[in-house]
Amino acid sequence: MNALPDSIRVLERGWLSSNNIMLLGRHDTAIIDTGYVSHAPQTLDLVRHVLHGRHLDQILNTHLHSDHCGGNAILQAHFGCQTSIPVAEADKVRHWDVEALSFKATGQRCDRFSFDATIAPGDVLKLADMEWQALAAPGHDPHALIFYCPQEKVLVSADALWENGFGVIFPELDGKSGFAEERATLDLIAGLEVRMVIPGHGAPFSDIAGALARARSRLDYLAADPVRNAQNALKVLLKFLLLERQRIPLADVPTLLTSMPVFAAANHNYLKQTPEALGQWAASQLVRSAAARVEGEYLLNV
Repeated sequence: MNALPDSIRVLERGWLSSNNIMLLGRHDTAIIDTGYVSHAPQTLDLVRHVLHGRHLDQILNTHLHSDHCGGNAILQAHFGCQTSIPVAEADKVRHWDVEALSFKATGQRCDRFSFDATIAPGDVLKLADMEWQALAAPGHDPHALIFYCPQEKVLVSADALWENGFGVIFPELDGKSGFAEERATLDLIAGLEVRMVIPGHGAPFSDIAGALARARSRLDYLAADPVRNAQNALKVLLKFLLLERQRIPLADVPTLLTSMPVFAAANHNYLKQTPEALGQWAASQLVRSAAARVEGEYLLNV
């Protein structure tokens, strides 16, 4: 049987916001990941609906990309709940170091939030009457965590494993190692007894072997030529902007892309194109894949 227990509720969101995983215990409640800031009021409404008058006790973040923690501030303000973040991110959040946090680097937004506790790889958390193991999952993000419940054989995989792939391998854009770490994370997941994966984006799935095979094939393809990873990141970053803004003047695309430090690094290390050429290429790729369309002087989200 692959159904999740009643104590685990998955709020499947669109690609702008990560999924929200609600854990409803007899005496405690928690949420894993809180979506993007522009969806924060909707996140609050969804959480309140699921809680049915109960209090939210905890927020836990798998990693601190903006689409996973953008609802932290509004939930903290409404519920006064405790928040736990990956231990490696503590100083960045404590001092709200916008240079070290990923928001500025990717041209994204996040309301400032605080934290009460940290989670380290190897920690065991008691949530919703179940024990969850926090496991290191570098690759997409060097400090990311995934959460595994042996009792239910459920894995919250964040962006380390989706049904069809995984998140952009961001460290590689800056010339750092990420492909090897993603491969090790996939090997770690393969060694767990999992019957259901709750990914950071997309519906929960039970074909873990198939997902791992697709992820490994994708990783081999990207690692064989790092330019492919940079090109993929370029398309993803532009699509994210479109998801948030819905329409962007075509003339603004090159400037928007080059204003992102992570993209500037990827262009310097791998792509080596003019902003105009890359902007035109990225827009055309989104149109080609039916993820966007051009109307007059604007690129529109689809």
